Amino acid sequence: MEPVLCLLPSPLLGPSCWQPVAEVLSDRGWTVAEVPRPSRAPRCAADALGTYLAAIPSDRDVVLIPHSNAGLFVPSLAAPRRVAGYVFVDAGLPSGAGSSVPMAPAEFYDMLAGKADGAGLLPPWTRWWDGEDLSGLFPDAPTREIVEREQQRLPLSYFEDSVPVPADWPAQPGAYLAFGDTYAAERAAAVARDWPAMTLPGEHLHMLVDPDGVATAITELIAKLVI
Repeated sequence: MEPVLCLLPSPLLGPSCWQPVAEVLSDRGWTVAEVPRPSRAPRCAADALGTYLAAIPSDRDVVLIPHSNAGLFVPSLAAPRRVAGYVFVDAGLPSGAGSSVPMAPAEFYDMLAGKADGAGLLPPWTRWWDGEDLSGLFPDAPTREIVEREQQRLPLSYFEDSVPVPADWPAQPGAYLAFGDTYAAERAAAVARDWPAMTLPGEHLHMLVDPDGVATAITELIAKLVI
């Protein structure tokens, strides 16, 4: 039986970021598990971890497919579930097995700290970028509206937290799919582990712009994994 493909969105965004790819994969015969939008924003890493675990089947082999910040949680998700492999998609790639990984590097945290309001809440992710034109992230205005409506305001304290990286990480085969060069360092780290890797020209939410191409790339990478 083929594994379930678990599409993991960043806690900063919602399931709509993965929905077009989920539909393509389902139409091609794959069983897909999506992570629903939680009723409230995660206050710490453990909250986000719990949301992911609740959405990942416990009775089937799965391939974890994290996007963006969701990649940091993969080592903690592998042990309690029947994880057969991973495909990181323009995502953080944890290192330092036996330690922990911060939710934000120090320099990025400093940038975020300047954006928190008096209650310690950050603006939605699409409002972090100080007037940058984000239109290229989305195929059209209605899609952007849906994605932005799903965003939740995380507390700055979330980015002060960290998640553990078990000593046996990575125990399963992995692959990396990059969109452009934003995550070039992570892609290079994956290649250094002898993981198959691909790059699709595009921006960070390219799965919204070209779901067919992204779905094809994911399944091609899965085919290269020994699972």
